[in-house]
Amino acid sequence: MQKILSLLLMSLIFLISFNVKAEENNMTAKKVLVAYFSATGTTAGVAEKLATATGGDLFEIKPEQPYTDADLNWHSKQSRSSVEMADKSSRPAIKGKVADMNKYDVIFVGFPIWWYREPSIIDTFMESYDFSGKTVIPFATSGGSDIGDSGKIMQSLAPQAKVLNGKKFSSGVSENELKKWVAEWL
Repeated sequence: MQKILSLLLMSLIFLISFNVKAEENNMTAKKVLVAYFSATGTTAGVAEKLATATGGDLFEIKPEQPYTDADLNWHSKQSRSSVEMADKSSRPAIKGKVADMNKYDVIFVGFPIWWYREPSIIDTFMESYDFSGKTVIPFATSGGSDIGDSGKIMQSLAPQAKVLNGKKFSSGVSENELKKWVAEWL
């Protein structure tokens, strides 16, 4: 009887450890893309740390026509960024494409906050792919503004995706902080 109980206990321990390993493999089996637009390099730095933290692929969302310093002058109502952000239908062209969006399960989309939301080029990105069944997680950088309604706006542009509210980070965010943040989805 004692041998049978010992055997059953060992079997139970084996099954539990096998199940834990299977769950760990399922968590790491998600294919991750970190896509980002960075006007000044701040968001690029966070995106690179996030890609390392997640083991994900990195894709830079580059405007077909690069932004100049004059384009980014938010003090001028005539600057390119001001004009684009004032026109909710503005869709700046993107240079390049993600090679195979279908292979990704989780897509982190990064950007600087412009006028309390994502830049119009992010709207172009969201409308350029089929995000059906994918989880999209915005992340942003800003000197002061919060991420605002960016998640809601992005959800409206990709209604078949699960778009989360996301989070704003400082340029000095650590890779460990990012790992803690993403642990919920990976």
